[in-house]
Amino acid sequence: MGYQQGLSGLAAASNDLDVIGNNIANANTVGYKQSTAQFADVYANTVATSVNTQIGLGAALSQVQQNFSQGTIDTTGQALDVAINGNGFFQMSNNGTITYSRNGVFQLDKNGYITDASGNDLMGYAAGTNGTVNTAQTVPLQVPTTNIAPVVTQNITAQLNLNAQSTPPTSSFSPTDSTSYNYSTSITAYDSLGGTQQVNMYFVDGGTDATTGDQVWNVYAGTSSGSASEVGSLSFNSSGALVSSSDAAGVATAGSGQMTLQIGAPADGAKAMDVALNFSGTTQYGSANGVNNLAQDGYASGTLSNFSIGSDGTITGNYSNGQTKTLGQVVLANFNNPNGLLNLGGNQFQETAASGVPQVSTPGSTNHGSLTGGAVEESNVDLTNQLVDLITAQRNYQANAQTIKTQQTVDQTLLQM
Repeated sequence: MGYQQGLSGLAAASNDLDVIGNNIANANTVGYKQSTAQFADVYANTVATSVNTQIGLGAALSQVQQNFSQGTIDTTGQALDVAINGNGFFQMSNNGTITYSRNGVFQLDKNGYITDASGNDLMGYAAGTNGTVNTAQTVPLQVPTTNIAPVVTQNITAQLNLNAQSTPPTSSFSPTDSTSYNYSTSITAYDSLGGTQQVNMYFVDGGTDATTGDQVWNVYAGTSSGSASEVGSLSFNSSGALVSSSDAAGVATAGSGQMTLQIGAPADGAKAMDVALNFSGTTQYGSANGVNNLAQDGYASGTLSNFSIGSDGTITGNYSNGQTKTLGQVVLANFNNPNGLLNLGGNQFQETAASGVPQVSTPGSTNHGSLTGGAVEESNVDLTNQLVDLITAQRNYQANAQTIKTQQTVDQTLLQM
């Protein structure tokens, strides 16, 4: 009778309305993927029924299929907002239970772990103290709040020009007597505890070498808290180029412009330092004394100022001492059949036999999408299409209701005979 077909049609149309309404309700849900109700016709299964005279029994909901197409990426400027551009899901952990999500709105909990609004931990590859990423397994990602350790200065590089028209001083060298040297410069170095040590370097025109004819400059160095002593000499040819150097004992150094400054243990309890001085590239031209390049390779301890997430998922921390460090790497999981995932709600999905096993890798590799930091992926719901579909579903509901009404009229006719 028409009642059964009509009722099944009403149920199907009602399901369609529910799915469409859910899409509209989640039009502003970050990472939401719109769904479509799929239906199948229903026939009685009996061997007594001729194939040519089968009458359908209505419609039934066969599946609710999700559309995992890309949503619009919206910039937020929040460091922990991350959008997936392409395939993949964030891997999340709820006390060891693994789920998957496209919602990239994250935050730090009290212990520094990166979590979503429900407290699920974002999974990825951890980084060691030296910044090396361990890709052996995924773990909950944590942003360390401890200070970055200091690095002692081991090398000072100085590229200078020493004035060829200088006159050798007449008095013996003294760091407190500016007439006893022709030029000086300084740079801040760091000891093993991250304390600052100001290294002063003094350059004294030593005149012409009687044997080679080269112009010799004697180099003195020391810290502001200690005395300065001779560390070597530099020799320049008639073209102003550095041709050789020697240490304080007059022995030629292995590399031109290479010297060593020994700094005793500082008062802060740090270790004594042997600092390599590199004056390669220094010239002696007939122009003013000056610095072309001055650098050192140490730094003090620093606190985490901010961090960012790159397109490959690398989490980079920026520290108050100007240093950067890799803190970890976000991973993505892809599936052969995303529609086989179980929707848990709360923007979370779970692996099933139908979805296949997760293919976990770094963003941007193989068929995994890339990440955009400081942004989120908006819902892919097309409101215009959904509103049109809503009208269609409403008409379907009304039409199936008319089927029941018509069957009722037929029955009433039979009763009045």
